[in-house]
Amino acid sequence: MNQLQNYFKNNNGRLIHKWDHYFEIYDKHFSRFKDTEIVILEIGVSQGGSLQMWKDYFGDRAKIYGIDIDPRCKSFEEKNIEIFIGSQSDKKFLKEVIEKIPKLDILIDDGGHSMKQQIVSFELLFDHIKENGVYFCEDCHTSYWWQYGGGFKRSNSFIEYSKNWIDKINAFHSKSRNLIVDKFTQTAKSIHYYDSIVVIEKGEINKPFSSKTGVAGFEYPPNKKITFKNITNRILGILRIPFYID
Repeated sequence: MNQLQNYFKNNNGRLIHKWDHYFEIYDKHFSRFKDTEIVILEIGVSQGGSLQMWKDYFGDRAKIYGIDIDPRCKSFEEKNIEIFIGSQSDKKFLKEVIEKIPKLDILIDDGGHSMKQQIVSFELLFDHIKENGVYFCEDCHTSYWWQYGGGFKRSNSFIEYSKNWIDKINAFHSKSRNLIVDKFTQTAKSIHYYDSIVVIEKGEINKPFSSKTGVAGFEYPPNKKITFKNITNRILGILRIPFYID
């Protein structure tokens, strides 16, 4: 049992509502920040218990911010915890928050969980996360719930939206003009998918390169000849036809 699990199981403070499997994932991505001077933003204050949990976990050097649409949450402010009242889907509000807070080490989206809320929050706040920071969106199972705007394979769901990041993170290798290197490619080090959670670990990414060592025992790689198969596979690829000649 890690520190977060122990806090949750023995919590006598404000209410915390979490899925049990989250705590291992939190600790995996957050433990390197413990007892350092970090800045955290959690969207979705609710009863304020998770903000207290983060304060206990990260230590007194952490500055913690919260966002919630319920004005009653403002009463949960305390030392090193500041709360902004507004909607996470309100771009004007989020821009105002960005102007008031320093760059983030950790962003946790545990807000309203609707597709619009999650997508707008990502698009406005991802660039405000530091180079080596973490973007953490939880309760992504709502991407499969109609009442939140989701649904399996529904094009506007957050999960379907996030699948585009897999292409972006590999854009250095793209042969298509429809997939080019952008800021996400250059700042997203890794993407992690879990049950109900999507995590991006940020980092400075340069164009990858490969190297060779040792002595080859035969010609390697073999000469690439212009063949009917290669030409055909190129055309099929450009047309995005799900077939190729092996």
